[in-house]
Amino acid sequence: MIFDISKSLTWLKNNPKIINGICRGIEREALRIDINGNIAYTDHPYKFGSALTHRWITTDFSESLLEFITPAHSNINYVLMILHDLHKYVIDNLKYELLWPMSMPCYIDDSRFIKVAKYGNSNIGLMKTLYRTGLKYRYGSSMQIIAGVHYNFSLPSTFWQAYSSIMDLDNKQTVATIGYLKIIRNYYRFGWIIPYLFGASPAICSSFLENKNTNLPLRNIIGSTLQYLPHATSLRLSTLGYTNHNNINNFIITFNDLKEYTNMLRTIINTPCSDYQKIGIFDNNNYLQLNTNILQMENELYSLIRPKCILSNNELLLDALNKKGIEYIEIRSLDINPFSPVGISKEQVLFLDIFLIWCILLESPEINKNELSYINRNWNKVILEGRKPGLNINIFSKRNIIKLSITNFGKLLLHDLALIAKILDMNYGSISYQLICSRIINSFINPNLTLSAFLLKKLVIFNLNQFGLILANHYAYYFSQQPMIVIKKDDLQYENRHSWNKQYSLEKNNKISFSNFLMQLNQKYNLYNTK
Repeated sequence: MIFDISKSLTWLKNNPKIINGICRGIEREALRIDINGNIAYTDHPYKFGSALTHRWITTDFSESLLEFITPAHSNINYVLMILHDLHKYVIDNLKYELLWPMSMPCYIDDSRFIKVAKYGNSNIGLMKTLYRTGLKYRYGSSMQIIAGVHYNFSLPSTFWQAYSSIMDLDNKQTVATIGYLKIIRNYYRFGWIIPYLFGASPAICSSFLENKNTNLPLRNIIGSTLQYLPHATSLRLSTLGYTNHNNINNFIITFNDLKEYTNMLRTIINTPCSDYQKIGIFDNNNYLQLNTNILQMENELYSLIRPKCILSNNELLLDALNKKGIEYIEIRSLDINPFSPVGISKEQVLFLDIFLIWCILLESPEINKNELSYINRNWNKVILEGRKPGLNINIFSKRNIIKLSITNFGKLLLHDLALIAKILDMNYGSISYQLICSRIINSFINPNLTLSAFLLKKLVIFNLNQFGLILANHYAYYFSQQPMIVIKKDDLQYENRHSWNKQYSLEKNNKISFSNFLMQLNQKYNLYNTK
């Protein structure tokens, strides 16, 4: 058998309650646009609070790129209701603006007008802005306004306590870290099914290609700004999208061991890059980037999935991971679902739950350089031509290479997922997980049922910018008719005021100059190649 989870599945069947309490959090990015469907070049609205310190509403790269952040919670409906309320509040308070409902940006008239996000005059705020300024010079502003959904997932402590007994390990932190690394490796091996099923960026606007060279055989429609690949699932994850440049592939990141991962990432952050040295650190005494190395900091590694833990004040993620171990994982390969008002559907969350549990139940040997090359090719195939009839992927199984069609892979996978779904549904007294399995299997049999196929049909008819504007207006009307469900309006207004007070307090309490702050930051990373 290619996949054999029979032993671990029996263990889970005998201990079904240990997976009660899965915790989930969602981060959704959304570009603000004007009523004509162009990027809104206005500042982040004051009434949304401080983008630096607000718990739920912030910005990502640009002043125009909103980010909604839910708290982590074990109730799926609660998390989605929080996301609903944040969207309603923002849309109700946007003046002559809408939210772009897709991952790839709308028409870009001139990327030079895209504003880097501002976070005030505290040292931490200036650092966050400078980091984004560096991204602008390294990758261009248009790449940095691509939007996505990040799905944060953690298994409950009851699971790790039970898991430690079969792994014969006493340290629960070690158990969780080993387990999450196991999930991450299997996500790399098989997580390309996420863009296959839920990828929603098979096309881009031609304006996005301004000053970009690409070897991709993009097609266009006469009289349209649409550029697309007929079988693509997620151009957002392609070389055109949210990817690192400049020698990053010279470093092998395998997630076999946490210390090995953090050391490798620190090495990359400390490795000079000639292209970024040409940009420099200063121009007329203005900072241009944090440093001239391959990565300015760990956030710049645009991986498909990340190990994470909760950070204390001014704590680096690399240091925190080594100290605390992995506390949750962040799935970063989800496109915005344009057919959901909040960018992600409950069905997607349910499927991610089952799939990630499968990843922990399945054997997960260490990944070597040879297997990693096959893994990368599988992802690239699915991203660019995942719906192509007869497309095969290559799977490592006990050092052998097995060629499988995506259809056959899907059938094998869904057999296992349906068994996991049954256990989850027994815990929750429902059939929700089983229903999603029965629906998803049809997408493996018929690729035209995938999200990217359905979206591409609409885009070919309407064009990307027109269809995006139709959806944006539809969701604006939808939210205008909806009540707040979980969050009270007064609570959001309080958080807005409180966030501004926190920002002003940080600015007032700057203890050192910004240059000295950066020097201390570099020392934390052991950076010396900063000029």
